[in-house]
Amino acid sequence: MSKFDAIRPFYDTEVNDAILKMIDHPMMKALMNFTFPDLADEIWKEQLRRTHSTRDFQCNFIYRSLKKVLEKTSDGLSTSGFEKLEPNTAYLFISNHRDILLDTSLLNACLFEHKLVMTASAIGDNLVTKSFLKVLARLNRNFLVQRGLSPREMLQSSKLLSEYISKLLQHENRSVWIAQREGRTKDGNDATNPGVLKMLAMGSDEENLMDYFKKIKIVPVSISYEYDPTDALKMPQLLAEARQEIYIKEKNEDFINLMSGIMGPKRRIHIHVGDVLVDELDAIKGQHENSNKQIQALAQVIDDSILSNYKLWPTNYIAYDILNQTDTYSHLYTENEKSLFERRLEMRIDHSNSLALQSFLAMYANPVVNKLKYENAV
Repeated sequence: MSKFDAIRPFYDTEVNDAILKMIDHPMMKALMNFTFPDLADEIWKEQLRRTHSTRDFQCNFIYRSLKKVLEKTSDGLSTSGFEKLEPNTAYLFISNHRDILLDTSLLNACLFEHKLVMTASAIGDNLVTKSFLKVLARLNRNFLVQRGLSPREMLQSSKLLSEYISKLLQHENRSVWIAQREGRTKDGNDATNPGVLKMLAMGSDEENLMDYFKKIKIVPVSISYEYDPTDALKMPQLLAEARQEIYIKEKNEDFINLMSGIMGPKRRIHIHVGDVLVDELDAIKGQHENSNKQIQALAQVIDDSILSNYKLWPTNYIAYDILNQTDTYSHLYTENEKSLFERRLEMRIDHSNSLALQSFLAMYANPVVNKLKYENAV
């Protein structure tokens, strides 16, 4: 028994048993029929029966599923920055968070294609309440972040999580993906929650936090989707927050968002990996002795990287211009692109609800506003 058993992915020795228990599950059949539409069920089942490691499962099945998702629901994935990463090296990827499963899955597909170390990835246990999804997550090298805990339990959980992440990075040479905040960005404002960094800091084995963060090689990641398939699904929560009401999720809401994110149309997608943070950490160490101030400064450095490297699409510029009743960025999109966006707006949002209209437009426009803070970035 390991103290990490409640949160860790499967060991390779457990993979085959887990697959065999799920091989006849209707969701496994749906996933495999989507991925291999021309294969008889018995053929992919036989291939699954011969799978004995996480890497084989990821590369032979999940990677193929992802390529099929991109083919059917997007106009392609572009990347930048991966050439800066070293092979056989573990990194801590801290990413903005737009889609429940795709953010980390697409990053891993890119790491695989660039022959780099793939990640173990954090996922909220609220997203895998269905037994099949939990097994699939653990097969796909996800580790669980426990949600809905009391403050005391939260402290214990954070300590365990930070130790596990430190173990992966420093002793198993396994990269790690974690979102910059709990939950997806709903309003288009990507911001690092210092609480995530405080949790990571609990795993420190250095006197100065910045020395620890330098050792575990933090790489900020910016991911952007031309269209967010879940944009309209995010509206109830945004409207509740705007009215200062407590938002309570519907039953199965997470699952609906998860499936919509995967299967909904996205058009183009871009992933940028930033520079490994080194000089920035030395500067923070020199400027601040207090660890809380160091963490605040580090959150800002991560934000600067994510926001300045965020790829803006015509949809972002169109939303900005409509929201601000201007044509400032009209040279960056076509009339056809604008009418497509307006059509989406018409179909998804009640135009008599001005708050809903504003919130929907701001979701796409805020990345432009945020990027304007950086000279020559837009």
